[in-house]
Amino acid sequence: MNIIETEGLTKKFNGFTAVDGLNLTVKEGELFGLLGPNGAGKSTTMYMLTTLLKPTSGSAKVNGFDIKTQAHQVRTSIGVVFQDHTLDDRLSAFDNLDIHGRLYGIPGGERQKRIKAVLELVDLPEWADKQVRVFSGGMKRRLEIARGLLQTPKLLFLDEPTLGLDPQTRRHIWEYIEKLRREGVSIILSTHYLEEADYLCDRVAIIDHGKIVALDTPAALKNIVQGSSIQIDCSDPQKLLAELGKSKSVKHTNAKIAGQVLTFGTPEPGRAIPLVMKLAEKAKIAVNSIETHKPSLEDVFIHYTGRSIREEKGSGVDEMRRRMFRGH
Repeated sequence: MNIIETEGLTKKFNGFTAVDGLNLTVKEGELFGLLGPNGAGKSTTMYMLTTLLKPTSGSAKVNGFDIKTQAHQVRTSIGVVFQDHTLDDRLSAFDNLDIHGRLYGIPGGERQKRIKAVLELVDLPEWADKQVRVFSGGMKRRLEIARGLLQTPKLLFLDEPTLGLDPQTRRHIWEYIEKLRREGVSIILSTHYLEEADYLCDRVAIIDHGKIVALDTPAALKNIVQGSSIQIDCSDPQKLLAELGKSKSVKHTNAKIAGQVLTFGTPEPGRAIPLVMKLAEKAKIAVNSIETHKPSLEDVFIHYTGRSIREEKGSGVDEMRRRMFRGH
């Protein structure tokens, strides 16, 4: 069963197309990633699917409910953790959750049980009565995840859940997300952290300028980029490259030299390395080190967009979209 289905989903702001004809299906129980740089359209897609923004055109169903005509049913069946912190720092963790539960109409006795359960899930039961203002960034994020789970949603939206967190805290958040997946919660995760998408997601959609440019499992996407590369730090990379050109035994592509390092692509790195070492020895070229590099999601992103995802961080597109959003 598909928990999300979109057809031609589009959002424009004053002539700027943030999401452009999105066609997407997400299976029940899946941890699905929306991967792309800031301004790619990830958050706008989340806003539409959670009914916070009305699409300009196209359609979508979430948990079987139409986002336009059945917005209330959509909202009561999902949990959301927004990119920006939305907790009340002056209240305790318990009070933040209690207010949320009341807004969703969860009865008192049941509400108390759920608050206790979600605080235990994110390892915060002993912090229930503490004001949120004393929490660290990671603790606040964990509390927001707990709040998103309070109404026991079938589907949880996580919009850049580890943005701005240190690597150790980010790993802890990953553990909680994996725990939710094991418990059967379907998750939509938007991120621009490549390692996060690779580590967590069952499938990933790479979004660029509002369009899906690639969609598959992380492993299948990496297989699209053919072969691996070899990096050789040696005494004479130019001479070694010439020897490779004369040899028919080592298949190589896209060779380049940076300082003393020769890099080239090859479909068979295990076979190529001993052959390259023999060529270097015969040509009296000293090899200082040799490394192999397997394709990554960064390579896939560059393959489809022509640039690194890191080049797009700090883009002003998100801020422009926020200004437009405030006017809608």
